[in-house]
Amino acid sequence: MRLRGFAGATVAEPVVVTNEEYRFIVLDQLRDIGVTAPRVVLEPVGRNTAPALTLAALLPADSEDDPVLLIMPSDHLIENIPAFHAAVGEGAEQAEAGLLVTFGIVPQRPETGYGYIRVGQPISRAATARVLAGFEEKPDLETAESYVAGGEHLWNSGIFMMKRSVWLAALERHRPGIGAACRQAMAGAKIDGLLVRLDKGAFAACPSESIDYAVMEELGTSSAITEAVVVPLEAGWSDVGSWEALWAVSPRDESGNAARGEVILEDTRDTLVHADSRLVAVLGAEDLVVVETADAVLVAGREKTTDLKRLVARVHDADPDLTLSHRRVQRPWGQFDSIDSGERFQVKHIVVNPGASMSLQFHKHRAEHWVVVRGIAEVTCGNRVFRLTADESTYVPVGTPHRLANPGPEPLEIIEVQSGDYLGEDDIVRLEDSYGRD
Repeated sequence: MRLRGFAGATVAEPVVVTNEEYRFIVLDQLRDIGVTAPRVVLEPVGRNTAPALTLAALLPADSEDDPVLLIMPSDHLIENIPAFHAAVGEGAEQAEAGLLVTFGIVPQRPETGYGYIRVGQPISRAATARVLAGFEEKPDLETAESYVAGGEHLWNSGIFMMKRSVWLAALERHRPGIGAACRQAMAGAKIDGLLVRLDKGAFAACPSESIDYAVMEELGTSSAITEAVVVPLEAGWSDVGSWEALWAVSPRDESGNAARGEVILEDTRDTLVHADSRLVAVLGAEDLVVVETADAVLVAGREKTTDLKRLVARVHDADPDLTLSHRRVQRPWGQFDSIDSGERFQVKHIVVNPGASMSLQFHKHRAEHWVVVRGIAEVTCGNRVFRLTADESTYVPVGTPHRLANPGPEPLEIIEVQSGDYLGEDDIVRLEDSYGRD
């Protein structure tokens, strides 16, 4: 989306590299923004950004044999799109010349939460790009202040640009093991519509490294030939990597509060409140982050949210299931919300997208009651196929093949009541499925 309107070159449909667990969310979001023909590479396990870029580089190009690749994290905020396009144009010129390009954010403040890029001289009088002189780890405050004052350090954005052949050649020199593992994973991949499903065993053996560590930091910057350059970027950038960062980029009221959802604030200042499923009221607070979801509630000092990993570890120790699964779950056909559960029962609110259908399946341990709340349901139950509308219901006995489909133009909503001696999501035997699931 950030490249729409870019005048510098033809922009192909995006390649998205993501974890297999996010495939349905990614496809839904791409469809929502009008991307009709993406390619989505599914990683069975996370292996950091260098393997992810390599996978994208190994895909067949739509047009050019050696296209320029622009690598962008999907969760960054860029407010000034014209300034971003100008920087990308500069980066494309350098990439076409055979250089590896990274983009450095002009720092707005001493920041201890970002890594830094050390830059050298401009590569020419006409270019804004500067020689890449090195990378610095996240600094302490005193060091960060010296970086900003010195003018030779930029924030590391994690955005890169280079020709496909240049990346693969650099990877072969510095991390041949990554290239070999990715080629093997792609050779064993299965194409499922827009999805590229990698060979799990081959990709699991791939080293896990970032683009920075695998290649960029290995480049010799003291040689007479410059291999990598930095394009300064000043475009209202944020990686939105913490709740503090989200508060900083969110619209705020006259008291400095940013609120989303059903929120009431009284005598509260400089606080972020996110209410997902119920009313949240805050009284007499300052510099807090309050996040309410269907799963849990977080209350934290706004400047302490960078320490959340320790808190999540403690939550995992107390309740491992809470950090591994959610009440609301995306499926390729829609989503469900587990409203209530107890001994031998579970209640779900199920939404099926227009034109979508669940798999034809049966359960060994549970029966299901379906009540239509809104929309039209096409039900397969055993040998019968019939339709239900609002306020109508049906019963699916244990072991009976069944399917729920939405033939209508609006979302189908049902309440499902499960009963039985085991109600886990793995009690599903699929007989037919439109989405390639086992």
